[in-house]
Amino acid sequence: MGVSGLPAARALHGLGAEVTVVNEGADERARAQAAELTALGITVRLGDGATLPDGTELVVTAPGWRPDKPLFLAAAEAGVPVWGDVELAWRLRRPGAAPWLAVTGTNGKTTTVRMLASILRAAGLRTEAVGNIGVSLLDAVLGDEEYDVLAVELSSYQLHWAPSLRVHSAAVLNLAPDHLDWHGSMESYAADKGRVYEGNTVACVYNAADPATEELVRAADVEEGCRAIGFTLGTPGPSQLGVVDGILVDRAFVAGRQKQAQELAEVADVDPPAPHNIANALAAAALARAYGVAPAAVRDGLRAFRPDPHRIEKVTDVAGVAYIDDSKATNTHATEASLAAYDPIVWIAGGLAKGAAFDDLVSGAAKRLRGVVLIGAERALIAEALARHAPEVPVVDLDRTDTGAMSAAVREAARLARPGDTVLLAPACASMDMFANYNKRGEAFADAVRELAAENG
Repeated sequence: MGVSGLPAARALHGLGAEVTVVNEGADERARAQAAELTALGITVRLGDGATLPDGTELVVTAPGWRPDKPLFLAAAEAGVPVWGDVELAWRLRRPGAAPWLAVTGTNGKTTTVRMLASILRAAGLRTEAVGNIGVSLLDAVLGDEEYDVLAVELSSYQLHWAPSLRVHSAAVLNLAPDHLDWHGSMESYAADKGRVYEGNTVACVYNAADPATEELVRAADVEEGCRAIGFTLGTPGPSQLGVVDGILVDRAFVAGRQKQAQELAEVADVDPPAPHNIANALAAAALARAYGVAPAAVRDGLRAFRPDPHRIEKVTDVAGVAYIDDSKATNTHATEASLAAYDPIVWIAGGLAKGAAFDDLVSGAAKRLRGVVLIGAERALIAEALARHAPEVPVVDLDRTDTGAMSAAVREAARLARPGDTVLLAPACASMDMFANYNKRGEAFADAVRELAAENG
């Protein structure tokens, strides 16, 4: 059950299928959801996620369930196909349905998809940001709203369970180790990300600074005439989008691209103009241009876009120090991009490491670190990397995992910071050891900063 399971159950029931929902949990929320489904005539099994119901002809899974679940092994043995909600939505599209522009990658997906939707709206198109972004694709494809095109965020989990997905154009923003406990290896993780390119009809958008994304394009089986389109923070070559003298330019979707470029927007139109966010904007622009959007709409859409909370969000300045909330940086790749945007930095980090190593992250950022404040259950892993690669940087190790630790962390960071510095919450870890999610962690940081600001007048 949940964000994807409930719409899938209702949609299949509405089509006349005999639906059984299995859910591992049986808490109060699950019981309430089960009551709603039971009232519709849907069978629900709470506390049982392992048994394949008798007579099952199709399994539709929540994207987070790992492929080695006993339920899926039983389905494979019985010859029963397993789809995710994305696969189900793809197959249930109506004739003439809106094409999909898809985005995946280790980091930046949500921001890029929301930028893309803003650009498409600026072009006068009926659109929505859907998928892993929180809006059910099933609701989008089966609802009464008519769309011209959909901006679709897809996770590696969703792509794993979407074998027949074939979109108009797609982008893989970047690839870095993440969710390896789910996928089993980096190779499997990358292969699932690369599924987004299969069958593309117009453009496969890749990151010129990340050769692994271009390799996925090379390996994809696409429609005849589909083009590989790169994006770069430098001067673009032909069939690329890039940056020249503070201007985002297009050398892919213009006549005479061997010698000419089209101005799209200014770097100043991107909020915030951090390097990785400019890359997100270029990827969104590439997908929009692949769909035929005019240059002015790219500019207007980027100007209208506002980032979600907890994504490099400035809280305030206190005593000449900027306080930045990037609680969404839950892995090392996202944190690396965040750390690269500021100098000097007092870094607040720690939480659940998800099997990550921190040596490369710390060694790359060492020269920009004024100090570090560590919180969370697995902060020792970061402390050890700091000892190896930045032994001269002052480190405050807060031996606390209670939610009040964030207030203490902010005060320690303020003590280390000097005017002109940035205190940056970019944990490089998941939040669930201390907080319900990264949003709650970011809110705790912002509350602590505002409290500090009030005390400083």
